Amino acid sequence: MSGANFILLINLSVAGLLTASFLAVAFHDVGRAPARWFASGYVLGMAYSAIEFSIPVFTDARIPVVTAFAVFLVATMAFNAGLARKYGVAPPWPPMLLFLVAATTTVYFVQDLPRQSLARMMAYQLPYAIMQFVGLAIVWSSRQKRGRLDRILMAVLAASGVQFASKPFIAHALGGWGANPQAYLQSNYALVSQSLGTVFALAVALLVLAILVREVLAEVTSKSEIDTLSGLLNRGAFTREVEQAVLGALRQGAPVTLVIADLDHFKSINDNFGHASGDRVIETFAGFLRGAATGHVAGRIGGEEFAIILPGTNLAAARLFAEGTRSAFGALPIDGLPADNRCTASFGVAELHPSETSADLMRRADEALYLAKNAGRDCVRISAGPGGEWPSNAIAVNFRSG
Repeated sequence: MSGANFILLINLSVAGLLTASFLAVAFHDVGRAPARWFASGYVLGMAYSAIEFSIPVFTDARIPVVTAFAVFLVATMAFNAGLARKYGVAPPWPPMLLFLVAATTTVYFVQDLPRQSLARMMAYQLPYAIMQFVGLAIVWSSRQKRGRLDRILMAVLAASGVQFASKPFIAHALGGWGANPQAYLQSNYALVSQSLGTVFALAVALLVLAILVREVLAEVTSKSEIDTLSGLLNRGAFTREVEQAVLGALRQGAPVTLVIADLDHFKSINDNFGHASGDRVIETFAGFLRGAATGHVAGRIGGEEFAIILPGTNLAAARLFAEGTRSAFGALPIDGLPADNRCTASFGVAELHPSETSADLMRRADEALYLAKNAGRDCVRISAGPGGEWPSNAIAVNFRSG
């Protein structure tokens, strides 16, 4: 077995392993269309390798050579379709299909040219190079935020396109690509060409796999941080957001305020109207907080307890925010509850002082909430800082609408 045959066998095995890898990602999430397209591309890559193996047994190799070319070109198209799905770009099917027909027709007719002519070699390799640059253009044109892996992928796609375009010159430098198609795999060029193909196919595939796995892990992490019923951050995730907001505020010398809210008499809602109605109240209040706290982070930190962290907001502004939220929610009808039944919430507000930690801030906001509950509920209370002092810009009053 020649070296090129051995590399081709490796390519066949690698394509099979990559197909299995992309299918594993696709099966993890049946809605992950990019992974299915990538898997299809590598299945076609396996078919290409199998056809290349079979060429020496043909007396007239024109048909298998053209078929192998078309199959590999379709494989690159499938890969580009996966990139388009991944990066939110419409797959350029019409131009790619027209290009497939034109390129395959050209390769069919250039079989009559001298075997070692540059035009014949270019007709075979340039379409592959062009499809690599189409993939690069897809990633480049995406409006999604591109991270380091995405930028590396673009660089590797560009390098892959260049290596395809340079192969006719490599073949010329190495004495050609065999006296006939059957002799191709015995040539030095075939060994170099197949080796280069393996390196770039692996590099591109591993980068794409890393990008897909990165997204799967991000989704898993995100789901683990989201409270299922409310759709808000759970307590652990919200606490981390508070820690980050406090660190940012201390670093920048900017205010940050925490608002904690508790649904009033929530147990009686469950007792009188059932847990399904209680769930709807939680869902409604959570949705209301999401709308009211646009640009800020909200979380469900207990059964009927919620919190919002307001970076860049001082105590006076946060108190007004809490009062507006309290008033508007109290007037909101809840699905499944009698028309004359209104749910209310109590609010505690605290602004960070320079000497405090995030735990101190949460503790004081919680203390202010209990002041509101002890004052009759459906009201807002604010917390003084350590030692009872108030921030210079705060309004030191306990506010309640009757």
